[in-house]
Amino acid sequence: MHKKIKVLAIVPARGGSRGIPLKNLVSLAGRPLIAYTLEAAKKSGICDRIVVSTDNERIAKAANTCKVEVMWRPVRISSHRSSTESAMLHVLGRLQKEQYHPDVIVLLQATSPLRTSRDIRLAYQKFIDERLDSLLSVKPSASFLWAKSKGGAAPLNYNYLRRPRRQDMDNQYEENGAIFITKYKIFMKYKNRLGGKIGCYVMDERESIDIDTPLDLFIANQIIRFQKKHKHEK
Repeated sequence: MHKKIKVLAIVPARGGSRGIPLKNLVSLAGRPLIAYTLEAAKKSGICDRIVVSTDNERIAKAANTCKVEVMWRPVRISSHRSSTESAMLHVLGRLQKEQYHPDVIVLLQATSPLRTSRDIRLAYQKFIDERLDSLLSVKPSASFLWAKSKGGAAPLNYNYLRRPRRQDMDNQYEENGAIFITKYKIFMKYKNRLGGKIGCYVMDERESIDIDTPLDLFIANQIIRFQKKHKHEK
């Protein structure tokens, strides 16, 4: 008999945010932003436990409404300078005291509301099938990237003297921040969400939207409105 894999989902959700005040609770199509991620995590069917790491009472209340666990994050790791990994380590440290040791950690950012339960499930299946140590979600990218330098500017990912066509950049991807999956042992070894044999799960542009600015929020609202309209028309 195979041992059941214990999967822990961690959703980091600070109260502070710069672009949008209390961003994780901002209303998106009439629902708190964080609710989309918590619902997708629950519906994915892969998570044994779902823990929201927060320093904010209102976010904790929203998480409780969604019937997931809440873990209070200390002030020392709750500023905009604090890494996501520090919150993950705090959650894992607290769970170790309960003698709970997950096999796999799924990190889900609350700012990716259009990432679906199917995305989470398929990303996890890819992680298992390809025997990966870690995985990140990405979206296709055909951007021509430049960096400023002392001498002016220089291209990062193409030769401007032989400018490629966009379709020639098919194997280029950009992190979308929606899903990270890591073996517990790998995370503890590197103290990082990525390490060892890394794979990627490709999502489309629409599902990859990351809420960071009021414009992102506007676009997400329009996408949801469009989806609802066309769902009713079918």
